[in-house]
Amino acid sequence: MEVKASATHVRIAPRKVRVVVDLIRGKNIGEALAILRNTPKAASPLVEKVLKSAVANAEHNYELNADNLYVAKAFVDQGPSLKRYRARARGMASRILKKTSHITLMVAEKQKEG
Repeated sequence: MEVKASATHVRIAPRKVRVVVDLIRGKNIGEALAILRNTPKAASPLVEKVLKSAVANAEHNYELNADNLYVAKAFVDQGPSLKRYRARARGMASRILKKTSHITLMVAEKQKEG
């Protein structure tokens, strides 16, 4: 069973978040949290918050044990861009796109070997 948590319209570019998400895909929850706490990227606290939410959803809604969970799927999609303008020479303006992200993490319980 996969349990999902997501954060939408997060004001950080998706390519910056994907670097962090790639570090934790397939890892145990404890290991993933340790990696996120020690990664000096702006996206680390955001991904950590979504991961903690997914673990809480698994424990509360489905009564799964947090020790047996791992990051099954993790992906980042691009959200809507905020359009801003900056004044340029000769009365012109140039467009600035402030990108947003949709962060989605799915945690699942490890299958017992044997």
